[in-house]
Amino acid sequence: MELLNGARAWLVTGFDEARTVLADPRFSADKLRHRDATSLRPPQAPPEGERTDGAFVFMDPPEHTRLRRVLTGQFTVRRMRELETRVRQIAVEHVEAMQAAGTRTADLVPAFALPLPSLVICELLGVPYADRAEFQERTAVGLSASATMREQAAARAGLHAFMARLVAAKRANPAGDLLSGLVHDADPPLTDAQLVDVALLLLTAGHETTANMLGLGTFALLEHPDQLAALRAEPELIGDAVEELLRFLSIIQLGVSRVAKEPVTLGGVDLPAGATVVIATPEVNRDPRHWPDPDMLDLRRPRTPHLAFGHGVHQCLGQQLARIELRIGLGELITRLPGLRLAVPAAQVPVRDEMLIFGVHSLPVTWA
Repeated sequence: MELLNGARAWLVTGFDEARTVLADPRFSADKLRHRDATSLRPPQAPPEGERTDGAFVFMDPPEHTRLRRVLTGQFTVRRMRELETRVRQIAVEHVEAMQAAGTRTADLVPAFALPLPSLVICELLGVPYADRAEFQERTAVGLSASATMREQAAARAGLHAFMARLVAAKRANPAGDLLSGLVHDADPPLTDAQLVDVALLLLTAGHETTANMLGLGTFALLEHPDQLAALRAEPELIGDAVEELLRFLSIIQLGVSRVAKEPVTLGGVDLPAGATVVIATPEVNRDPRHWPDPDMLDLRRPRTPHLAFGHGVHQCLGQQLARIELRIGLGELITRLPGLRLAVPAAQVPVRDEMLIFGVHSLPVTWA
């Protein structure tokens, strides 16, 4: 395939090949040091010495290892269990708000799918209650497909300033949240610039992906009434349902890329040093060599590993929290809104297919 900068890249569509790329240290995730292979900007000299930013998802070991270890220490089982209670409270509050409107109709994206992960991220990072409206507003504009580039840039700049203020506040007055832990417990300590980068990465990765999975996952269930009926009849299927939806939908379309640091043979293809490979996650998660009838949504499908959360040292840190949000969010929608169905023909649902993260722009629904 040809990238927008004119460079040639190889598309990885096989499950085994994708796992190899994500786990093999001969492939680099460091887009700063390999900017000429992945960026539209002119090639620049790679940074010398150890990187000082906090964009750990675009780092290789040992730089990545240090930041990852610090973050892993904050994603504790206890914190996830405590957040599970809040996730349920937030989900129930938003479903009840839709019911209280009295119209028996709603657009699930702004009414449920977007605010749920946004408020959970607020809980995780320790965003003060009084600041959450600003946080959500800037986040919505920064991730909106309908906002202009200038509006998005302004929103991102505002979020960066917001996070800088939040880091300063946590340094002065620590609490029990994740960001306070990063500020005061990291050894060696992280700089304010690294803390802001990390917080913004957690915001983006933990908000947009889960919001789109909630919207698109609900759409998929409504488009497969037999599967929705099975889930209503057997609520204990929700865990398997979430895993199957993650595999079936694979909302990260393209963008998981790596650069070969040396010549590598992958799937019988000889790749030169410096070659860019792009993992096509939707195709990888529907590899017929691993799943029978991979294009069919089957909530009773036996669980097998998928790559919706990646693989290897960069596997998603927040995957358990995402599973909690999806399991509770979808479960509360289905149980508390009887007869949930689309309010418009499926063809009229505006699909978000022009973005890196696949989803729906809106999802009008109604219920009994």
